[in-house]
Amino acid sequence: MSKNSFKVLRPGINTTFQDLGRDNLYHVGLPFSGAIDKRNFLIANSLVTNREDDAALEFAYQGPLLEFSGSKTSIVITGNVNFKIIKKDTSEIIGECYKTYDLKDKDCVDIISTEKSVYGYLSIKGGFYINKFCNSYSTTTRAEIGPNNGKKIEVGQEIMLNTSETTNSRSLKYLNSKIEFIRVIKGTNFDYFSEDSIKDFTSKEFVVSKLTDRMGMRLSGLKIKNLKKTNIKSEGLGKGVIQVPADGDPIVMLSDHGTIGGYPKIAVVISADYDKLAQCPPGEIIKFKIVSLTEAENLYKIYTMETKNIISKIK
Repeated sequence: MSKNSFKVLRPGINTTFQDLGRDNLYHVGLPFSGAIDKRNFLIANSLVTNREDDAALEFAYQGPLLEFSGSKTSIVITGNVNFKIIKKDTSEIIGECYKTYDLKDKDCVDIISTEKSVYGYLSIKGGFYINKFCNSYSTTTRAEIGPNNGKKIEVGQEIMLNTSETTNSRSLKYLNSKIEFIRVIKGTNFDYFSEDSIKDFTSKEFVVSKLTDRMGMRLSGLKIKNLKKTNIKSEGLGKGVIQVPADGDPIVMLSDHGTIGGYPKIAVVISADYDKLAQCPPGEIIKFKIVSLTEAENLYKIYTMETKNIISKIK
């Protein structure tokens, strides 16, 4: 461990340590968790030449204000984020996402807000000096497991950093694009819903509600009518599953979702579109489009290749 550290002057909203998630623990009630936006997480670690599974700080809406102590190091922020670097002499640098910045002793990073999105990432050269839980740096706050005693970072705490040297200045020209539809495959209870509701689900607009966090995203719009049962025996859930409770407003399971649930499942968001869905802020309008399982698999292969191609363009 080095003597480098961050002092948390403002924790921000829902700022936690995340990595690529935990594997195969649904049977003990633990979700994968991990970075909500996998692509932006991977880009962040690549820009500071960390391993792809090193931890990053994930924040939502407003990020933390951090004071750096120690020898020189490098950081990067990814996503659609407004931030600035406040130097020791109080001069300020307006930050650019996807560009590395050197920090010296007593410099501060002020992550002001995300813009037309929800999540952003901060990676630091060498990574954070934290412990893994179940071979992962992911934090699940509802279960209080993971680094930082399973909690969000708090004002006044000191975050220790691994030994590192600054990296050469690196940057990437990247735009977080949007797509017209969020693509889904049919859920296991697809036939519970009326033909009109299925038509509405795939042709009408839904609005992301304020009842959204890392666990799930509640949507509002036309009510989805169930013809059979509004409650079923609890079954296993996965990331991206769309449940429809009795009120007819769909709920999308996100990275910290419960591992079982008793609402019928109309569809599942494909992995290739999950990042874009999860970045939709409250008030955003979304539409769904059903694709086949084969299409979903091919789209994820394309997503993976695109991510590698994006990272290869870092200079």
